[in-house]
Amino acid sequence: MSDQNSEKPAFPDPSAFFAQMTQMAVEGQKAWAGWMTQAAAAAEPRPDAAEAADTFADAMSKVRADPAALMAAQTELWTGYQQLFLQTSQRLLGQDEEAQPVVRTDPGDRRFRDPAWDESPVFSFLKQSYLLNAEWLKKMLAAVEGVDSETAQKIDFYGRQVIDALAPTNFALTNPSVLRETMETKGANLTRGYENFMADMKNGQGQPSIRQTDMTAFEVGRNIAVSPGKVVFQNEMLQLIQYAPTTEQVFARPLLIIPPWINKFYILDLQPENSLVRWVADQGYTVFLISWVNPDERHRDKGFDDYMTDGVLAAVDAVEKATGMSQVTALGYCIGGTLLSATLAWMQARGDDRIKAATFLTSQVDFTEAGELRVFTNETQVAALEKQVAEKGYLDGGAMAWTFNMLRANDLIWSFVINNYLMGKDPPAFDLLYWNADATRMPARMLSFYLRRMYLENKLAQPGGIELAGVPIDLTTIKTPSFFQATREDHIAPFRSVYKAMNLFSGPRRFVLAGSGHIAGVVNPPAKGKYQHWVNEDRKEYAVADDWMADASEVPGSWWPYWHKWLGPKSGKKVAARVPGDGGLKPIEDAPGSYVLVRS
Repeated sequence: MSDQNSEKPAFPDPSAFFAQMTQMAVEGQKAWAGWMTQAAAAAEPRPDAAEAADTFADAMSKVRADPAALMAAQTELWTGYQQLFLQTSQRLLGQDEEAQPVVRTDPGDRRFRDPAWDESPVFSFLKQSYLLNAEWLKKMLAAVEGVDSETAQKIDFYGRQVIDALAPTNFALTNPSVLRETMETKGANLTRGYENFMADMKNGQGQPSIRQTDMTAFEVGRNIAVSPGKVVFQNEMLQLIQYAPTTEQVFARPLLIIPPWINKFYILDLQPENSLVRWVADQGYTVFLISWVNPDERHRDKGFDDYMTDGVLAAVDAVEKATGMSQVTALGYCIGGTLLSATLAWMQARGDDRIKAATFLTSQVDFTEAGELRVFTNETQVAALEKQVAEKGYLDGGAMAWTFNMLRANDLIWSFVINNYLMGKDPPAFDLLYWNADATRMPARMLSFYLRRMYLENKLAQPGGIELAGVPIDLTTIKTPSFFQATREDHIAPFRSVYKAMNLFSGPRRFVLAGSGHIAGVVNPPAKGKYQHWVNEDRKEYAVADDWMADASEVPGSWWPYWHKWLGPKSGKKVAARVPGDGGLKPIEDAPGSYVLVRS
């Protein structure tokens, strides 16, 4: 006769569990007292929080105003619940164990990987009831009438935030992995999790500052951003790095890389195996890269034109001094590409043709379809943000990081809530997430100009709509051969938005669409063999990206070799490799320099 008790779960010893909860209360009281002291002058309320509440309340009022649609949706939801109740009852009675779920999870949804979500009738019910409710809310919000496209986008975005937040995986009592961990550790996971939570609240000074990785596992210049090179020029806005060559000969025209200043440059030089900088040097290019200053109150009046004059133009001047070459090629990533486009138009107006070829990675110049960041860039929120940064003179890096994390809340917020707070574990070491947490600040004047003139008014796409350093600029005058790269799953710079530049510029243009998103779709070294890209060799002009895509061909792997095949012939003949410091500019310090080490 088998031991019927052998399959029963081992519940924690009550005295041990009580001891853990007592410890959690004591440590929590200490952490709470320290946090309250530090957060007495906590940061101002986030402007998007009020916006979210107002948007969602308005949407639900419109839903209630259409009783017929509401009744139809309720009927559909109740029908789903009837089927779920019947299936769950049968499974609890040991019947119909092979029944198909009433509603299925998306294959890419990693929240419900624990087998208990399917094997246990109770947890299967919790999961499916959540999915039924989520689908009901999505349909209701999508059916809201009488709103413009901008409001509809906000309703969809904030609706998804609510849906993601209410997932049963986010709560200890409805997450089987957390319950299992609680029993096995006698509640120690909850004690550690509470300590992690209070420490994050202290670090965030009243705002949640969720650790996404082990911040002690990496050090810039030691095991991340380690490509050898020298800082050969610097000013108030930047340090210019010249990287050491890895080939005996190089193309005559140097390549100047203009990264975004919303983040730090080393996303392009994480580690040797996934470094775009290292790979480009291996193809025979002399690589220069801008490391932007992490601004503080001294930079409050620095504007977009300062990033052009003291940024890109100063760097082009410095490259000429360092190499003797007056002609360069340039690459701009994200807002760095937006700046590059404005700079090319400014140079065109001045008769300056030193940039002979330009590459744009996930860069927008027409902001009419600028993705989910538009949720945070309406007049109300921009005005509130301007008021918020007026005193400091800059936007704190944490605010930017939180905004970007919200675009992928399940991956970048809730997964760490579960791991750090409910499971009581430390996040693993991950170079990409270390970079993501190494936030930068934004000068007040530049931020206001960028949000208003581009996101709100879309002036960059209008001939003469923007004036930089006293010169009206017109993107349609750009004759520089240009290569545009976008990624198919980009929430920050959607590929349809990036493609719009193809119909603005006048010179030869090439477009490539990569798989994955804003980061992984760009930083995709060929050796990894990951993802894919789409090319279209027809060379005819397409009005919109979808038309281009209809005639495109899918190619496995990285887009980097395709870009190199385009850029190489535009980079001049081969010459002897250049060693940093051997030209007209002497080394100031070793790469990655000191500007990148300044933390927010």
